[in-house]
Parts: sequence; C-alpha cells; structure tokens
Amino acid sequence: KARQAILIDHDSGAVLFQHNADQLMSPASMSKLMTLVMLFKALKTGQLKPTDEFVMSENAWRTGGAPSGTSAMMVPVNQKARVEELILGLIVQSGNDAAISVAEALAGSEGGVSELMTQEGKRIRLQAATVANSTGLYHPDHLTTARDLAILARHLINEYPEHYEKFAQREFQYRRHRFINRNPLLGANGVDGLKTGYIKEAGFGIVASAKQGN
Repeated sequence: KARQAILIDHDSGAVLFQHNADQLMSPASMSKLMTLVMLFKALKTGQLKPTDEFVMSENAWRTGGAPSGTSAMMVPVNQKARVEELILGLIVQSGNDAAISVAEALAGSEGGVSELMTQEGKRIRLQAATVANSTGLYHPDHLTTARDLAILARHLINEYPEHYEKFAQREFQYRRHRFINRNPLLGANGVDGLKTGYIKEAGFGIVASAKQGN
C-alpha cells in the first residue's frame, strides 16, 4: 500500500525490494536522521561534547516547541538543554524544537544548516535529496526518495555505531515529560530503529532497521 518503498540488506547494500524508490517525496520527520548525522559528526570530530548546552531560542520554541502544536521536546524558551538530551529528544520524541535548536547551534539558522546538510548529502552520495530545514516540517523544496533514506540510514549505522543503540530506546524522561518512542515496530522481528515521520501533506512514513541473529 505504500506509495514508495525500498528494502535493502545492510551489509552488502543489495536491494531486495523496491517500489517507486526514486520518486521524490516529502520525508517529514524521517529527515531528522540527517539532523542527527550532523550532530553525530560534530561529536565525532570534537566540535561538540555530549554535555555541551544549547539555548532554546524563541524562534525554535515558537516554530517547533509547545506553541507550534507539533511534536516537541518541550524545552522551555531561553532554557538550556544538553546535547545528549537533544539527541534523545530527536530520536524518541521527534522534537521539532530540538531540531531547530541544533540547526541554530551548528549553523546559526535553519538556512545555514540546510546548506551544510546538502553538502553532507552529496558527500555520502544521496542522489536526489534537497534540504530546506532540520525538522521535516512541510516545505515544497524539502524532498527526498526512499532510496536516499536507505542510503542515509546505512551511512548513519556504519559511521556512528556508538549512537545506534539509542534508536531502540523505548522512552525518554525530560523534566516532567515522559516521551514514548514513536516507532511502532520496535522489538518486532528484531527491529531496533530508526525513525518515523508524519505530516498531513505526506502521510505516514518510517525508516526501519532490523537485525536477526548476526
């Protein structure tokens, strides 16, 4: 029933099934995998430490936080959150406020991080992705394909294995909020990640990873 789909073997990259895998689509919050790649890269190179803190700007709070009515980590405006908290806020809760805060910290703005993400996409050989924001909230120029999402997922798992187990985390407690992982497949048939997405313009989507035995 999916409009676009692809199934790949992680180790070899072999395509086991595909359906409209190169058709452009809006990735919604599945695109937060790229936001996480940028964050993981900054941690790996030493640009950031897990305990570094980012301030939740009024823009990030208003556009992606509680006032936005979208999925949010609920960091109060002008308050600080640690990088390690924002990572879980992105993975478990799919917080748009967390994504915008990360974008502003890494590149000064959503526009700046979009350029960095586009460059990173080219480096890891995404074929069709065009990046307009860090959240996946609807923008006519924010597009990708199922194949590119698979390439991105494979890159994330290979390049940043130290963060991979976080995607299987079932819940995240932040301040007075208890967030439950939005991935409905976790634990079924070895599923251990990665990211769901939904906006009304695109419908529901998921980038799922599963490991059985070895």
